Amino acid sequence: MASGAARATSRANSYADERIRNSIPNGSFRSERPDLRTSEAAHSDAQHPGMAHKRSASGNPRPVNRSMSTEERRYEERRVTERTFEAHLERTLKRNPSPEKQHRRSATGERREGEVRRQKSVEFRPKDSASDASQAPWNPEVTLLPHTSAPLASRISIPPIASTVPQAPQPKPWNELTLEVQEATIVEDLLFVFMGYEGQYIRFAKGYNPTEERDRLTGPNFKILPGLDPSLADLTRSMLNMATYYSALEAFVDVQSRVEFGAVNHALCASIRKFLQDYLIMVAQLETQFLTSDSFTVHVLNVQTISTCQMMHQLYLLAHELLKKNGILDDESEDEDDDDEIENPDEIIARLREGGELIPGNMASKKICKGGVVLGLVTRRLEKMSGDPAARALLTSLLRDASRPYMVMLNEWLHHGSINDPHSEFVIKEQKSINRERLEEDYTDEYWDRRYTIRDKDVPPQLEGVKDKVLLAGKYLNVVRECGGADASKVVTDVPTTFDDPRFLENVNNAYAHANKSLMQLLLTTHALPARLQSLKHYFFLDPSDYFSYFLELGSSELRKPVKSVNTSKLQSLLDLVLRQPGSIVSLDPFKEDVKVEMNEVTLIKQLQRVVEIKGIEQGEVLQPVSNQPIENDKNASGFTSLQIDYSVPFPVSLVISRRTVWRYQSLFRYLLSLRFLESQLSTTWQTQTRGISWAHKGQNRALEIWKRRAWTLRARMLVFVQQLLYFCTAEVIEPNWTKFMSRLSNKDGDPTKPSGPTRTVDELMKDHVDFLDTCLKECMLTNSKLLRIHSKLMQTCTIFAAYTNYLTRELEKSDPDLTGTTKPKTMTADQWRRFQATKASSRSQSDSSAQNDPEALVKNLSDIIKKWESNFSRHLQIFLDVLNHYAATETVVLLSLCARLSNANQGTEFAGRGQEEDV
Repeated sequence: MASGAARATSRANSYADERIRNSIPNGSFRSERPDLRTSEAAHSDAQHPGMAHKRSASGNPRPVNRSMSTEERRYEERRVTERTFEAHLERTLKRNPSPEKQHRRSATGERREGEVRRQKSVEFRPKDSASDASQAPWNPEVTLLPHTSAPLASRISIPPIASTVPQAPQPKPWNELTLEVQEATIVEDLLFVFMGYEGQYIRFAKGYNPTEERDRLTGPNFKILPGLDPSLADLTRSMLNMATYYSALEAFVDVQSRVEFGAVNHALCASIRKFLQDYLIMVAQLETQFLTSDSFTVHVLNVQTISTCQMMHQLYLLAHELLKKNGILDDESEDEDDDDEIENPDEIIARLREGGELIPGNMASKKICKGGVVLGLVTRRLEKMSGDPAARALLTSLLRDASRPYMVMLNEWLHHGSINDPHSEFVIKEQKSINRERLEEDYTDEYWDRRYTIRDKDVPPQLEGVKDKVLLAGKYLNVVRECGGADASKVVTDVPTTFDDPRFLENVNNAYAHANKSLMQLLLTTHALPARLQSLKHYFFLDPSDYFSYFLELGSSELRKPVKSVNTSKLQSLLDLVLRQPGSIVSLDPFKEDVKVEMNEVTLIKQLQRVVEIKGIEQGEVLQPVSNQPIENDKNASGFTSLQIDYSVPFPVSLVISRRTVWRYQSLFRYLLSLRFLESQLSTTWQTQTRGISWAHKGQNRALEIWKRRAWTLRARMLVFVQQLLYFCTAEVIEPNWTKFMSRLSNKDGDPTKPSGPTRTVDELMKDHVDFLDTCLKECMLTNSKLLRIHSKLMQTCTIFAAYTNYLTRELEKSDPDLTGTTKPKTMTADQWRRFQATKASSRSQSDSSAQNDPEALVKNLSDIIKKWESNFSRHLQIFLDVLNHYAATETVVLLSLCARLSNANQGTEFAGRGQEEDV
């Protein structure tokens, strides 16, 4: 009973000390308790000899009978009052240590001071007045720290650690305390240490500086003063880890709650803060048990904190992993490629315009781990700890709480097509600098491809399989919303709010299907996309071409001029007149106002060669548009070779018919126009050689007649080459691919009138459109640099031959003796002779200089000229056929048809059947 009374007295004294702890620096008064406990324990041992050392460190219970007599209770109250007064007196003495003031004290004060000094141990006796006068008083103050970007972070200054307190009083050594008193003292110290404070016998280890953020985030290590019973020391050390975890988590929550870490980190910290609050409640409950239960031992304390310690350990490991990702503790990112983390310049400029900092907070932006990275880290840790039910429940709760703000952003994107992401942590990144006003100059589909992109490194594992659907769903809805087809203010209810909701994937799929259906119906019905595409075919593929032939005929005088002298406005007026001509198909086209005439001074071959010779583009690099790249213009370009048409498309059809696709249409148009123009030139040559008197006249010079037939044959071969090429491109390339493309658009894959709705997506439609154009370009041989070079030489040969027809006619007239004389030949009528003489008189001034040349020399010269043309055309045609056969066998099988068609064009020549591929 005496032992129980002593135990109760000791705990009452400790609580009396607790009430005045804050008035004594570093708990100096509390350090007197072991002395009292020792005397009380000695009194107990006197009544119960041998009891103190027979119980184990924490296994044997204390005596059950703890009832106190009235005298003992009064004695306890008196001792508490005396100790409170002694503490006040000691504080007064330290503040007024001079001898003069000590002499002024009353006799009662001197007697009480003498009693106090006699009760204190040797270690706590005050020093002499001289040393007190030389020692500066220690007066710690509590201050408020300045505000940080974390609203709930602690703003109270950190108390000094025990090692920095001057003349820090030391408690009584362990070996002077009984085992029971050691256990009671160590339990009391542990309760304080659990809350992050130092105890009497448990102090911070050397090297820990609470003012350093890295030390606080790592957590303090504790040391126990030597001399404690080994069994108690082992149990105490096993529980000290929990105190380290708590202190580190408190610092982690304060740091990770800063604004720059984003909403997901804030939600995660709030969830951890709830666990820490439960932890403090548990510590308070343990303290209550310690004060009220006589069977509460260190062993019981250890058993009751095991599960909490494991929970704190999981939180500590998760916090350290996040801090390492952020580069606050161990810089793991040094081995990674820093180039991948370079922020987009547009985002930096946008942040500076809004008045923000270049680097948020005091950390580099590439170091911040937020958003999907945090969710992925928690998810992977949850998968790793799935075998531990307690850890799984804890991490599941953390993931659920941390994913709530992320799900708010996700639902806003999926159901409204808008992004509210002030901390740049969402899976979709928006570049506000890319707007729809730039679509008219966008040759790279930048608006559609780069306005909204996926942050590949920030995708949570839950969204990894559906990230493309998430991106497209928001993009589609964004387009519909900008066109007024969706109500952005409509609140969507009954949506999952966490990742563990079983409806999570169903929500993404339903939102994606709804967004796709809305945009497809908007394009196919409201904005008449099929009609737009049919209109493009009329104008760019010259189908039908009657209106365009009429336009070329009306504008031939203007188109023959050099490109810089062409009046584009006049040509535009002529085109508008032709398009409104009654009787043609295009006159009924509702989109004919969108067609514009323009001139491109860069030849088609040069333009295509520059495109196909681009080797590769780094990821994220933008392909520079052809129109923005410096290139030498063709000095001999005329209106015919530079003519191209443009087509303006309103939003949102411009997403499908973008500038990139319009450029493909223009390339095909210019190629078809060049073939038709060359065909018309060769046809004009045929008319000249058929109707011309000098060509139709059958003279006596046999060599000259053979030369004529060679010229006719060469012209016919060239015309066959151009016509077969034109037929192949239109009838065997463009038309079949167009039919296939339109069937995918209008049939079961995309019919909005069917009850099931469109099954194809807008991105698939855009891809089909681009694939159709790319296929046409490839099969028309416009994407192969080797074929382009050979093809350009053949076209150039044909063009020069057609252009030199008038020159050949004049040379023929000078070489034929029948035509150079003054008498009418027998094979020519009088009317033909009169017309020939009139034509000859008009051109006599130009031919006077060579009129006296020898006719035989002239015929020989003409034969040499036609032989060079024949050799040049035949050689390049055979090389062209050989290359066509090669690519038909290895890449594009459709080219076999063209090979068969052109094979007869080179029959009978010396180059037929030769392998001339090496001559390219």
